Amino acid sequence: MSQLLDAAATVFTRYGYAATTIDAIAEQLGATKRRVYHYYRAKSDIFLDLIIAGMQEMIDGVAPLAIQRDVSSVDRLWRMAHYHAGLMMTRNSYQRVAVQAVEMHRLQQLAVKREPLDKFIALRDEYERLFADVIDEGKRDGYLRDVDPRLATKPVLGALNWISLWYDPERGDYAGIAKVADEYADFVVNGLRRNRP
Repeated sequence: MSQLLDAAATVFTRYGYAATTIDAIAEQLGATKRRVYHYYRAKSDIFLDLIIAGMQEMIDGVAPLAIQRDVSSVDRLWRMAHYHAGLMMTRNSYQRVAVQAVEMHRLQQLAVKREPLDKFIALRDEYERLFADVIDEGKRDGYLRDVDPRLATKPVLGALNWISLWYDPERGDYAGIAKVADEYADFVVNGLRRNRP
């Protein structure tokens, strides 16, 4: 099933939700439509599983970083931003589709089953809370400026998510994933730091 989701992520990234077909997913998978239909009844079901998997992967990577008590809040924020930036490049198709889903939901263009969509939105909210909590802690510790943590989380994640839209893994953009992730993490932390370097 992971191969099917990988193929679907590639196709949704290439064509967008509206233009993606089960035929295109099957072709990318190197399988028949029947095989795809064995697991899924509709492309919307594939899309929902895909975006939930992408969001869960983000939470699974960031949550342990957010709660490291032996690391300062500002260093945790840097690590969280670094991980997120890296994931936008190493798992580009999954993350690009998740970013598309958030935008489609915001514009009410996502006509899918309510329950899985609610799960995705709950995961997104949980993920944003991880960042907001660390930003709030950094503010209370005196490392970060006096900002509304929930509001500050929006441009932080907006900048990090944008990587999924401009980064092209086939071109190998820039000097490498680690360098891009380093610079984005620096950008996030320095943008919120009380005393900027």
